[in-house]
Amino acid sequence: MKDELAMLLDRLDAMGITRRGFMGRAAAFGAATALGTTVMGSAARAQEPKRGGVLKMGLGGGETTDSLDPGLSDSPVPFSVNRQWGDTIVNVSSDGQIEPALAESFEANADGTVWTFKIREGVKFHDGSDLTAEDVAATFRRHSDENSKSGALGIMQGLSDIAVDGQNVVLTMATGNADLPYLLSDYHLLIQPGGGVDNPSAAIGTGPYKLVSAEPGVRFVFEKNQDDWNADRGYYDGVEIIVINDATARTAALQSGQVHMINRIDPKVAKLLSKAPGVQVTNVSGRGHYVFIMHTNTAPFDNKDLRNALKWAVNRQELVDKILDGFGGVGNDIPINAAYPLFDDSLEQREYNAEKAAELYKASGHDGSPIELLVADGAFPGAVDAAQLFQQSAQAAGIPLEVKRVPDDGYWSDVWNVKPFCASYWGGRPVQDQMYSTAYLSTADWNDTKFNNPEFDALLLEARAETDLAKRKDLYSKMAHILWDEGGLICPMFNDFIDAHGEAIAGWYEDPNYEMMGGWASSKTWFA
Repeated sequence: MKDELAMLLDRLDAMGITRRGFMGRAAAFGAATALGTTVMGSAARAQEPKRGGVLKMGLGGGETTDSLDPGLSDSPVPFSVNRQWGDTIVNVSSDGQIEPALAESFEANADGTVWTFKIREGVKFHDGSDLTAEDVAATFRRHSDENSKSGALGIMQGLSDIAVDGQNVVLTMATGNADLPYLLSDYHLLIQPGGGVDNPSAAIGTGPYKLVSAEPGVRFVFEKNQDDWNADRGYYDGVEIIVINDATARTAALQSGQVHMINRIDPKVAKLLSKAPGVQVTNVSGRGHYVFIMHTNTAPFDNKDLRNALKWAVNRQELVDKILDGFGGVGNDIPINAAYPLFDDSLEQREYNAEKAAELYKASGHDGSPIELLVADGAFPGAVDAAQLFQQSAQAAGIPLEVKRVPDDGYWSDVWNVKPFCASYWGGRPVQDQMYSTAYLSTADWNDTKFNNPEFDALLLEARAETDLAKRKDLYSKMAHILWDEGGLICPMFNDFIDAHGEAIAGWYEDPNYEMMGGWASSKTWFA
C-alpha cells in the first residue's frame, strides 16, 4: 500500500496536482480514490447496451410500513426503490472511486474544513422543475435536522454551515474531513426539490426512472425518465420491483421467469442454484455484516460483563460454516474488516470460549432470567437458524439465551433500533468514518446499539481531520479497541452479497458496496 501510494503521488505531481490537495480529497481510501470515474467493470463496458423492455426485480426486505422518504430507508427494498428515482451529488464506483453525479466537480481548502461542490446545470426533476444548488443545500439541511429522523443524521452533524454561492454548494465544518465526498454518497441523501421539506415521500428526483405506482410491501412500478441527465444508464423502458420476502418463493420466481433478477440468495442454496439452467448466481465479498445488537443503555445489556459474556458465547466459525456456507468470513464485534483501508488486523480475534463466557456471565450478576433475542427471517438470510445456533452455544456457557421469532412485516420499524436485543444486518459503508458516524457516534439516529462513549466520539472527530494515513490508522485502531471492549455489537460474520439473474440480463458486474451491483442493477444492466 505504501509503495503504491508513493508511485501514485509521483504521477499526481507530474499531472500538476498537489499532494496536499490529493490527500485532502482521497483520504482513507488511499491514492486510488482520486483517479478515474470507472462506472462499470471492463467486461460490462465491452458490451454495447441495448434499450427497451420492462425489468422485473424480485426483492426480499420489504414491508407494508416502508416509506418513500429516503431519509427513512432502512432495508433492501426501500434502498432499491430510491435508487430508481433519486440521485446523490456523488457516487462511489465499484472500485472505490468517487465519481461525479449531480455535482460535476468538487474541491476542498487546504485543511479540509471547507468543501465546494459545483452542481450540474441543465438537470430536471421528474416534475419538470430545474435542479438548483439551493435544492441540494435544502436537502442537506433537512437531513441535518434531528426531527427528520434521517439515517444520514450522524454523518451530517459535522457540518457547521451549508451555503449556496451561485451554482456551488459550500459546506463548512468545524474540523476538517477528508472523507466528506464519500459521506455525501450516502443513499439517504437523494436530492429532492426544495430538499423534500414539504413532502419527503413524493419520490420526485432526478433518477433514471419515474415512480408510477407504489404499494409498500407489495409492488412498485417505474417508467423511464425521458429527460434523464445521464445517458449512460436506465436502459429499460420500465422497472417493476416485486416484494418477495420468502427466499424459496423468490428463487422459484426467478427460475420460472416471473422475474429477471433477485437478491438475498440463501447461501445454503447458492451453489445448487448456480447449476440451474438459465440462472447466473453472483457473489462478491465486501463490507456487509450480519449482527446481533444490544442496547447498551437498557438492562440487562447496560452491564459490560454481560455484553462481553454474550460476545464470547458466539461460535463464529460455526455460523460462517453453517449459515454462510463459506460465502463470507468471521467477524470480530466491530463493523470493520479487511475490505476497509486502514483496517487494524492486530485486534484480538474473539473465538468461541464457553469458559470465559461463563465467567463473565457470573461476574455480571445477572439473575438468571431468560435473555430474549428477537429475530425474523428477514433480518438477514439464515437469521433464525443463526440465532438458534447462538442460543445453543450460549446455553453451553450457562447463559439463558431465549430466541423469539417475530414477523418480517414491521421488523425494521417496530423491532430494529427499538427493542434492546435483536438480529440485524449492515451493508457497510465505503469508509470507516461513514460507518462509525452512521451507527456508533453517540448522537447518530441510527446508533442501533445506543453506544455512548465520549472518548470514541472524540477520536472519530480527530480521525476525520487527520490526513497522515499512519496517524489516522492509529486513531481508528483505538476506536476499534474501545468498541470491541465496550460496545453492544455482536458481529459474528461478514457476508458476501449473493444475487442471481436470468440469462436475458447483460451488463452485470461486481460491486462490493452493496447487493444488486451496489443498487445499480436496474440502471446499468440491459436485456441482451
